[in-house]
Order: sequence, then structure tokens, then C-alpha cells
Amino acid sequence: MEKLNGEDRQATMDKIHDACENWGLVNHGISHELLDKVERMTKEHYKKCMEVRFKEMVAAKALEGVTTEFNNMDWESTFFLRHLPTSNISEIPDLSDEYWELMKDFSSKLEKLAEELLDLLCENLGSEKGGLQLLKDGQWIDVPPMRHSIVINLGDQIEVITNGKYRSVLHRAIAQTDGTRMSIASFYNPGDDAVIYPAKILMKEQTEKEHSYPKFVFHDYMKLYAGLKFQAKEPRFEAMKAAEANVIVGSVATA
Repeated sequence: MEKLNGEDRQATMDKIHDACENWGLVNHGISHELLDKVERMTKEHYKKCMEVRFKEMVAAKALEGVTTEFNNMDWESTFFLRHLPTSNISEIPDLSDEYWELMKDFSSKLEKLAEELLDLLCENLGSEKGGLQLLKDGQWIDVPPMRHSIVINLGDQIEVITNGKYRSVLHRAIAQTDGTRMSIASFYNPGDDAVIYPAKILMKEQTEKEHSYPKFVFHDYMKLYAGLKFQAKEPRFEAMKAAEANVIVGSVATA
């Protein structure tokens, strides 16, 4: 990211553009020391406060005689920290003061990174500013962990707003046979009442009837997503298109 401010800016922008169209993004400006501390303290929090509950849950499912196939299961133990628009960090039980302050700092830096990337995406698309395994060409590609890297996946909202120019990344986590797998996933989402639809600048050659992406309220989409998270995105888009007549574009529109 530091090369964006020098003579290598255009080459760096080209790399970001290619990554958004074809793969994903790594590299950022967050210190290795901060990332190491977040990883260490998150593991400590899990060990101290969550590991026993998770093992009890797994054992309870076994006692119930669960025979469901193990593919596509939420085989995970999670907790959710919200940074914006209002933080919920004080509501999470068992967080130490040090971990609390650490995650506030980490969230702020991720927010700044997300905003910088959105500006760069807009610039690459000619639009105005402000506003693991990956499925690639029909095959699941391993994404080996890279120390101190941040893997950035573009979401469905970016795909809709860019009218398919930048595709959201379908990804999955594979259960480990040699230990636990920890992910610190962070989401930079629009407001619940934001209306998502393709940017007009990217629809110049399409009529209203021809456009392939829906117009929807973000909160409605997330309610649908919660029940279809393991399925392809296309059925979700079609369901939103079916309900599109009820969406009114107001001041919260994203494009």
C-alpha cells in the first residue's frame, strides 16, 4: 500500500485491479506486531473462555445421534465484535481490558484499510470516491496461510455495485486433522438500511430490463443470506430480484 504514494502508483493500482477481477487481495499497512498480538490474545481468549463450551457442544451433538453428513457444517466456535456504527465490545462477556483495547485498535485500523481500498476500487472503475480455499474457474484452490498477511475477499455487495466487474469470492474453510484453525474475520458492511444496486456509470450499455443484478436493502439480503450461506450466490440474487419492486431508492443509496 505504501507504493500508492510514489511513482509506482499506477503499477500498484493495476495490480489491485487485476486482483479484484481475478483473485483477491493481500498486503496492507498494519504492523506485524499488532497482528501477532491479536492472534495471541484471541487464542488465549478461546482457550480460557470458549474451548470447553465448544467441546461440550460437539459431545452433545454426538449424544443426540446426529447422522447428518458433515459436509457444509458450521463446525466452529465464534464470537462477534461490532465496531460500527456503534460498538458492542462492552457487551461481550469475559473480555479482559487489555484484549478489549487491543481489538478496538485493530478494528480502527481495519476500518481505515477498508476505506482506502474502497477509494482505490472507485478510482480504478472510473467512479467517484467516497461512497482457506477460493473457488477459481470452477476449481477449489488452496490459499496457504501467509504470516502477517490479510486476505481480502470482496463481498456480494461489491459485485452488485460494480455490475459484475469485480466478483465476490466464494470461499470455504476445511476442517483440520492436525489441530485447530483460527480465523479473525472482519466485515466492512454498509448500513442495514442501505440500498444496494449497480452504479449507473457501469450500466451505460444496458437497458433497465437487461441488467442482471438486483436492487435490494442490505438488511433484507443478510436475512436471506443467513439461511443460504452454503449455497451459491446466484439464487440469492434471483430472490432479491423477485422482491425488487418493493425497494425504494432514497438518500442511503450506495451508487
